[in-house]
Amino acid sequence: MRGRRTRRIVVVKQEQGLRDVMADEIAKRRQAYAAEISRRVSDPRIEAAFAAVPREDFAGPPPWRIGSGGLFGRTASDDPARLYDDVLVAIDVRRGINNGQPSLHAQSIDALRIKEGETVIQIGAGAGYYTAILAHLVGPAGKVVAYEIEPDIAERAKANLARYPQVEVRARSGVDDLPKSDAIYVNAAATHPLGAWLDALKVGGRLLFPLQAAHSTGAMLLITRPESGDVWPARFLSAVVFIACEGAQDRATGRKLDEAFRRGGSGQVRSLRFGGAPGQSDWLRGDGWALTTEAEQET
Repeated sequence: MRGRRTRRIVVVKQEQGLRDVMADEIAKRRQAYAAEISRRVSDPRIEAAFAAVPREDFAGPPPWRIGSGGLFGRTASDDPARLYDDVLVAIDVRRGINNGQPSLHAQSIDALRIKEGETVIQIGAGAGYYTAILAHLVGPAGKVVAYEIEPDIAERAKANLARYPQVEVRARSGVDDLPKSDAIYVNAAATHPLGAWLDALKVGGRLLFPLQAAHSTGAMLLITRPESGDVWPARFLSAVVFIACEGAQDRATGRKLDEAFRRGGSGQVRSLRFGGAPGQSDWLRGDGWALTTEAEQET
């Protein structure tokens, strides 16, 4: 009996040792991944956040459906090291929901210039991976309010983010009744900047969202709320493709938006203007607003 017990103890120790080695290898892979996806990022805290957050904790059970761009969902893997490539990972294949390309999110979050202690809204939180990154950036004195419209996925996010007391997950759409915030990060496509998003921004607050018609292509648009006036600084970042944000799509505006992208010139956009008559500087004009190539006037 003693010999059997000793052998069992040896086997358990060997298994634990193997798990420790694997955990150490994954930690090293995560460090390398964080450095790779943060090459174009200016805030070093973002690399540190990606290095600290285990992606496997938000990916669900293996095998994971992994891909990039048009290849999304074509491969499956139960190797956690594959999660530390710059690839999409499925949240729900049937609904076409994935957790996004890490390098895109790293650069987008960098553009928001998030500081410790700030309040950040995330719209389209998915299973919570990038919510955790935001939580690291705002720190324990800050707050992240994350909206996820799909109830089952919101429940996953709540469970995954339970270790972050500064995070609140709300299982509904984030298109109205939002708290005041320093930054809003939208992970679903809209054809126009929603009034509720703009109204929720504090002075100096930043809104970043995919300006894109449903089932089309677009680009991330960064808007900053000024102290006063009807001209808000705005500029486009990288080209993107996101699923549509429910309640933030207008067909007529979407058609005009697609036409504007086909014409080109989005890189010249410098401001979001409210009111006023149509002008030659308009890149896209909506209902009471326009994205223009004129910069904010100095006061």
